[in-house]
Amino acid sequence: MKYTRISRSSPSFLITPLAAAVFTFSAPTVLSQTSAYKADYKTEQISEQKSAQTTEKTTKQPTTDSVSADKKNNPQLKTVTVIGHRLNQLGKKISAAEGTVGSAEIANRPVLRTGEILEFVPGMVVTQHSGSGKANQYFLRGFNLDHGTDFNSSIDGMPINMRTHGHGQGYTDLNFIIPELISSIDYRKGAYYADVGDFSGAGAASFSLKNLLGENIVSATLGENHYGRVFAAGDVALHEGLLLVGIERQLSDGPWTDINEDIDKLNFNARYVKPLADGTFSLTAMAYDNSWNSPDQIPARVVEQGLIDSYGSLNPTNGGESSRYSLSTNWRTDSWNANLYAIQSDLLLISDFTYFLDDPVNGDQYKQVDDRHIFGGALSHQWNTELFNIAVNHHIGSEFRYDDIAKVGLYKTKARKWLSTVREDGVKETSSGLFGQTRFLLSDTFSTHIGLRYDYYHVDVDSNIVENSGAADKGKFSLKAGATYLFSDHLEAFINAGQGFHSNDARGATLTLDPVTLEPADAVELIVPSTGAEVGLKLFDEKRFNISASLWYLESESELIFIGDAGHNEASRASERVGAELASYFWFANKWNLDVELAWTRARFSENTREEGKYVDGSVPFVASTGISYGGQGNGLHSSLRYRYFGARVLESFNDIKANSTSTVNFGIGYQWDSINIELEVHNVLDSDENDIDYYYASRLAGEPEEGIEDLHYHPAEPRTLRAKIEYRF
Repeated sequence: MKYTRISRSSPSFLITPLAAAVFTFSAPTVLSQTSAYKADYKTEQISEQKSAQTTEKTTKQPTTDSVSADKKNNPQLKTVTVIGHRLNQLGKKISAAEGTVGSAEIANRPVLRTGEILEFVPGMVVTQHSGSGKANQYFLRGFNLDHGTDFNSSIDGMPINMRTHGHGQGYTDLNFIIPELISSIDYRKGAYYADVGDFSGAGAASFSLKNLLGENIVSATLGENHYGRVFAAGDVALHEGLLLVGIERQLSDGPWTDINEDIDKLNFNARYVKPLADGTFSLTAMAYDNSWNSPDQIPARVVEQGLIDSYGSLNPTNGGESSRYSLSTNWRTDSWNANLYAIQSDLLLISDFTYFLDDPVNGDQYKQVDDRHIFGGALSHQWNTELFNIAVNHHIGSEFRYDDIAKVGLYKTKARKWLSTVREDGVKETSSGLFGQTRFLLSDTFSTHIGLRYDYYHVDVDSNIVENSGAADKGKFSLKAGATYLFSDHLEAFINAGQGFHSNDARGATLTLDPVTLEPADAVELIVPSTGAEVGLKLFDEKRFNISASLWYLESESELIFIGDAGHNEASRASERVGAELASYFWFANKWNLDVELAWTRARFSENTREEGKYVDGSVPFVASTGISYGGQGNGLHSSLRYRYFGARVLESFNDIKANSTSTVNFGIGYQWDSINIELEVHNVLDSDENDIDYYYASRLAGEPEEGIEDLHYHPAEPRTLRAKIEYRF
């Protein structure tokens, strides 16, 4: 079943010049190793790091990434494939919880959904509780991050997190990314980095897009449940630069018994790159459009009673539509980095999680709408100095972002038809940030760093409930500090402490009346701070392994957040989290790779009340992921086998009810000739009947008690799924 799509206006952008202020201090930079610390203390960019461990392939395309003018007519160009886990980053990072994932690792891991690419961040779990067209559910460091709160995501300098969003604060939808066009993912866990602002408590991930393919690619993938995907990309010389174009189309019905998911996703990327003023300039256009029907989470009792099976739905009229269009520019040199962006994004989502609890006549289905334009940019600069014969690196920068949200609303519906408006708002949200971080090389082996960041937010809310209209603002300083000690060319130790924060929904900051009951309600602060600390070790051998281990602590103040699903605020108590992580990667016999990632977390509320327990709802005590792969970037056999363990989760604060643990095994195998590659993927190899995600709350079916029944609600993992792919390169 497919519903008529709601028409949208075409994207329009207005990019204005951005004046960026500069602050003092500076951010961590790359340091050379022990013997060369002072001899060659020069700022290195991540693009230079990536050449350390790469597979090179000669092509016949013209020049691209920051090549000089005398090379642009040279028919030979080396395409760089990043193998991130083999990069030697000793002396180049400020914490053990930082790392890089390269395009080679991404290409060799089977993923069921695009959002699962974030599982390359060690300890991260990505699931889904509804239709796969919307943002995934994320778990990291004892947080149920919902759809992105407390984890900062960006792509080539553009923010991915959506603030004051119709479905949830920090909404992070990765469906607009084409995995084959990702060059690398740089991840940083913890709040220790001055250049990361909002949603930074648990960490951050920065996606970088490829500037060059060096060849043309066409692929087609077919799978069960009418799954189909086609992808094509290539690059061509254009006006002393290079234009890379990629397109993706995906269709799927899903394995559901009462609903045809009818996913219809289209992605388009175009990226132009050329040398400019001793650096590299890029102009990138991205377009994404998707529609789907939603197999939402279901109560366990309906399956036990035989009303539906575990892949059934209680309301087959749920679904959604989403689109994202963006235009961005970047200019990078060895010491400067500048970017501007414009984004148009909209979401229409229809859900029903409680059925007849609130409205026994029409049911509880509701529609969430988010329609916005985003404009922003950033400017940063790095340089080196000496102070009393001490080598010093500075990194300073500024950021600006403006969200013009034409409509963010919550409406009651029945079978997708409007019944009433709970609340509808227009919001203008502006933020700016200044940061600086300085690193001091006190000896050949010991360095310290200190950073400072200031963020300012101003919001203006125009609500259909006049009393909830108004303006609010808030500023916050965040301090970061740490030290590193290099024991040898193979072992480095780290200690860090820092303050982070996430912003709250602007509608919560101007709230005076509950939009459902119209009773008085308390407003919340725009910014919720957090403070963390960490000690860690990195052990690296370029011929054998890369191992990181860390112990960390994070405390959050009372996390007052706006609940987009209900249209009102909900307060939680202050909390504390402590954990340990291990990320280890081994390579041997030329083509074999093994990885083991383990994460333990203890999450508790630090404020006690008689009515509630001490356990943090949704926290995950243990996550494990391991995999073995075979093959390189050349011809021949390649394969990957992965196992993921998602520990039993706390579903309510007394820890009386838990979700069962979940284990998943995925397998991929393929063979590549000179220009043809064939692959077979098997997801959920063991065909386990476990759940993607579980919740515990009250819902009501027709005929049940008025107060409803508290029950486990879950979204099942998809059954064993096979997909076959053929790819042609020329």
